[in-house]
Amino acid sequence: MAIFTGAGVAIVTPFKENGEINFDKLGELIDFQVENGTDSIVIVGTTGEASTMTHEEHVECIRYAVQKTAKRIPVVAGTGSNCTETAIYLTKEAEKAGADGALVVSPYYNKATQKGLIAHFGAIAKSVDIPLILYNIPGRTGCNILPATAATMIKEYDNIIAMKDATGNLPQTLETLEACQGDIDIYSGEDGLITPMMSIGGKGVISVLSNVAPRDTHDICAKYLAGDVKGSLELQMKYLPLIRALFCEVNPIPVKKALNLMGFEVGPMRMPLTEMEEDHAKVLLAELKKVGIVK
Repeated sequence: MAIFTGAGVAIVTPFKENGEINFDKLGELIDFQVENGTDSIVIVGTTGEASTMTHEEHVECIRYAVQKTAKRIPVVAGTGSNCTETAIYLTKEAEKAGADGALVVSPYYNKATQKGLIAHFGAIAKSVDIPLILYNIPGRTGCNILPATAATMIKEYDNIIAMKDATGNLPQTLETLEACQGDIDIYSGEDGLITPMMSIGGKGVISVLSNVAPRDTHDICAKYLAGDVKGSLELQMKYLPLIRALFCEVNPIPVKKALNLMGFEVGPMRMPLTEMEEDHAKVLLAELKKVGIVK
């Protein structure tokens, strides 16, 4: 059974000006998401700047998200690392905290062979009982989870059940579904491909766009699932210019800028990420106005 169906928000982590995590603001964002139809909170992923957090901060964010969400919708915790022991530790802590599942990115920088990926993810899977979503994003990790590799893991480990697919490669996604004989839940990792991904059997999206447009991102999925393919596609197309603006610089620089323009005051990024270029910010503001998010 899927951890969730529809739109999960890859939620940002708000920071104070001194760089500390702003948990009060994170709580506001979680309530905003729940109240606007988001189907799952995905905490401390790439968009949440997990790679700049200490282990203690990382676990504290997971605990806070679980407590604040209070079972209203599922919480998926980002627990991946390029160190297998660290990923095991974080995933165990997510399970202890009550997370409904874990999103585990493939090892970055040091990469891994396909054999290494099976060993890495398998070691994590054996350490916990909660379901795991593999996160395949070769553009950031330099490492691609191939269809046959996914199929091997799905077959060997009962709690590896899904993949966030941010390859942008629909033929490979189809090959993964074929290799896994349909026994895998696929979530789009690309906001511009939600409807196309659902057309080949996807369960929904783990979304950056949901941070600023939770109701409509939910509705892109909900309309498709209800059989309103035309309505889903119309919403998908409506948001394509904003999606482009949200990824004109490395994520999460633009989405945090967008939230600040919306008045959420989520604060700055942690270095090495820096403030959005002024020309890009003007384009982003214009696109937010076009869809009525900002007046």
